[in-house]
Amino acid sequence: MTECAAWFQRGERVIAGGVNSPARSFRAVGGGIPPVMTRGQGPYLFDVDGRAYIDYLAAFGPLVLGHAHPRVIAAIKQQAERGPLLGTPCDVEILLAEELVRSIAGLEQVRLTTTGTEAVMSVIRLARAATGRSLMVKFEGTYHGHSDPVLVKAGSGVATGGGQLSSGVPAGVIQDVATLPYNNVKALDDFLQARGAEVALVLTEPIVGNMGIVAPLPGYLEAVAELTRNAGALLAFDEVITAYRFSYGAAGPRLGVIPDLYALGKIIGGGAAQGAYGGRRELMQLVAPNGRMFQAGTLAGNPLSAAAGLATLEVLREDQPYAEMDRLAAVLADEIALRAHRWKIPVTINRVGSAFTVFFGATAVVDYDGAQASDARRFAQFHRLMLEAGIYLAPSRFEAWFVSAQHRPDDIAQTLDAVERAFQVMAGRD
Repeated sequence: MTECAAWFQRGERVIAGGVNSPARSFRAVGGGIPPVMTRGQGPYLFDVDGRAYIDYLAAFGPLVLGHAHPRVIAAIKQQAERGPLLGTPCDVEILLAEELVRSIAGLEQVRLTTTGTEAVMSVIRLARAATGRSLMVKFEGTYHGHSDPVLVKAGSGVATGGGQLSSGVPAGVIQDVATLPYNNVKALDDFLQARGAEVALVLTEPIVGNMGIVAPLPGYLEAVAELTRNAGALLAFDEVITAYRFSYGAAGPRLGVIPDLYALGKIIGGGAAQGAYGGRRELMQLVAPNGRMFQAGTLAGNPLSAAAGLATLEVLREDQPYAEMDRLAAVLADEIALRAHRWKIPVTINRVGSAFTVFFGATAVVDYDGAQASDARRFAQFHRLMLEAGIYLAPSRFEAWFVSAQHRPDDIAQTLDAVERAFQVMAGRD
């Protein structure tokens, strides 16, 4: 028995399903034992058997600087010596909040949380408090964490598990959620014409990352913003994945749309637990203690996470690694497409900047139906072959490959060699 297998068996005895998030399970890629990792360094993961992997998971997005970046680790160590948790206002949380407000258009005030799930949950509550309405509109295949209202027709781990909704979500919650197709302006217009006066907010990822990478069609986000505001509702962007991933700041303004509210997470924690939400000052004044919309958290704005997040943003702002990350991701995605064509394996690759998804199938993917139509069996085979070659991908056809600031041309070349061998096997030519 390998060390990975032994460790996973130990985990199954004490952790439900052996994993602390279903997205880490390998059940969607044919089952088996996921490698149990012991450390990460730069663009690499290392399992308990000592095997190295080129990592494109990036912890599902946060690790834009790769694993254990020295400046981030130094900031964590320094803050740990000062105290990892104080339970009071602290200087480093204020510095992080200042940087978020400075670098994101339309973010006038912010509140730090522990996770992106909490940030989205708070955005929903705040929008309802501000409008006095209850109905929320979201879109099929988008994932906004695991609070009750956002699990209806969600992407990411919910879709990977084959479900449309978690059990345990009350019918009363579901009736206040409307889920519409993404990239379909008419569907939103028709719904708001009929029920717009009931809608508190329209919630979306500006670039979807949880049914695979799916960009908005030209004019789509602008139309969503106009329709939402004409209905008297608030527009909220879930930028837990997208903020600071494609450029320094948020994706919405880069695409020409500034929402009323943002939910943030992942990269702003630099590998530590961190979320945030915010928007226009008058909306944020509704949050306790100034207003009656309650949100709190013992670990919200904890100095350890704030220090890690602030160090990450400082490196991103100073080094501006985005152009090189984009270039490497473009090379990787284009060369995968060429190899797929050579081996007559139909794929569709959706890429935005340094993130992309390889869908097995020839149909363009612009919405959840297109993502669902991709070939799960072929992805599972590809995933297994790539893992055997030392390439770690998310164990779901609905997730992204993330190129980090630590990947180098040699990593890309080694990955493409593995892709070539995998396609050769899949084509029956091995």
